[in-house]
Amino acid sequence: MASVLLVLLFIVIRSALAKTQPADQDRPTPAVCDTPEEGYQCSTSLSHHWGQYSPFFAAPSEIPPDVPEQCTLTFAQVLSRHGARDPTFGKSVLYAALIAKIHLHTKSYSPNYAFLKSYRYSLGSDQLTSFGEQQMSHSGTKFYTRYRTLLEPKTPPFIRASGQARVIHSAEQFTQGFHNALIANSSASLPFPYHILTIPELPGVNNTLNNKLCTSWTTGRYSKIGTEAASVFLNKFAPPIAARVNANLAGVNLTAAEIPLLMDLCPYETVASAGGAKLSAFCNLFSAEEWASYDYFQSLGKWYGYGPGNPLGPTQGVGWVNELLARLTGKAVEDGTSTNRTLDGNEKSFPLGRRLYADFSHDNDMMGILGALGVYDGVAMPNGTVTGPGENGGFAASWAVPFAARIYVEKMRCSGGEDDEWVRVLVNDRVMPMGRCESDGLGRCRLDKFVEGMDFARTGGRWDLCFK
Repeated sequence: MASVLLVLLFIVIRSALAKTQPADQDRPTPAVCDTPEEGYQCSTSLSHHWGQYSPFFAAPSEIPPDVPEQCTLTFAQVLSRHGARDPTFGKSVLYAALIAKIHLHTKSYSPNYAFLKSYRYSLGSDQLTSFGEQQMSHSGTKFYTRYRTLLEPKTPPFIRASGQARVIHSAEQFTQGFHNALIANSSASLPFPYHILTIPELPGVNNTLNNKLCTSWTTGRYSKIGTEAASVFLNKFAPPIAARVNANLAGVNLTAAEIPLLMDLCPYETVASAGGAKLSAFCNLFSAEEWASYDYFQSLGKWYGYGPGNPLGPTQGVGWVNELLARLTGKAVEDGTSTNRTLDGNEKSFPLGRRLYADFSHDNDMMGILGALGVYDGVAMPNGTVTGPGENGGFAASWAVPFAARIYVEKMRCSGGEDDEWVRVLVNDRVMPMGRCESDGLGRCRLDKFVEGMDFARTGGRWDLCFK
């Protein structure tokens, strides 16, 4: 079990935490935890540190995320993770076993842990929660509000979803939110429901929204890098936390590897509540510093398992980036990696010339795509000390790939200079400076420079290593 269940529990100095996490200051409890504009804003000192299990929130941005005043949008693409879900079936088995172990061996419970005596594990498996549905509806509302000037008469956004049920359901909820906002704010009408192109998640199927073709990365020499990075932290930082938990549950002997399971139940139970409004009792078993460490642990797993920290991580996102370039330029897809040539070569399944596109995927796939885009170039994620997203170019799992995460790619024309088109990338409302294309102070790159800067994707990344 220890090879699967890994935990980082690292003590963070309060002053460093304040420096790197300015968004974590205590806030008044809002009337509603989740809104289309700002995402999840309840218990932010905890909930914004749940790694990929955090609900989407608008990440802090040094560059204003509003469209520059002198610019007019001409194109928008969103790539979204599915909304909040129940644990996977495999994790549910582990959680149930952990609770059973606590009940079997604990002779007495300290006051803060007393709720565990009568606690019964009852979460579902794999599907969106009602709060996850709400998140995706809010996401569709926000997409309409931000990009409604791009909506073409009688033409909804072109929408694709990877073929897992929760991803398809997320796309459906997104379209519902988009359509409801359209009806409420415009006299225009669109046929509803919108068409969603579903790409199967099956062995051997080319799917840029769920790429599993690269065997060196899925099962070969590059497949364990994320786990190995996390194991270093397990041995350094988990034992003191396990000792404290065991002292409060007299008789039980939880291992360091079981601590992250206990922590996981905090976000999972919270997002299973109506509107995400009921903070799980598990959350208060750990301090804000420990949640920051948990977030960093999850971030390391994503970084080294699926993102820039893995030699083949960004290569998994090359196919989607090449599809993006085709949409931005109106030219046919050029790719020899994970794209589906049958779909991408057909105007009905991969239309060019549209102004609004929406794709729906998973957190791990989005990590590869972010790596292929180069938005975190130059970032180092050390495994000997915790560093916050303020020091890491805006990277943390909670800032990059939370539940209902979204990447916006915008194209615009701007007055006051050459009549060029510009491209800008936002990750959860954070404008990302793009060194590969020499972005300006507003985060914009000229379209031609953006295309040139994607040479890693245009040349296939390191696809040649996938089958060695």
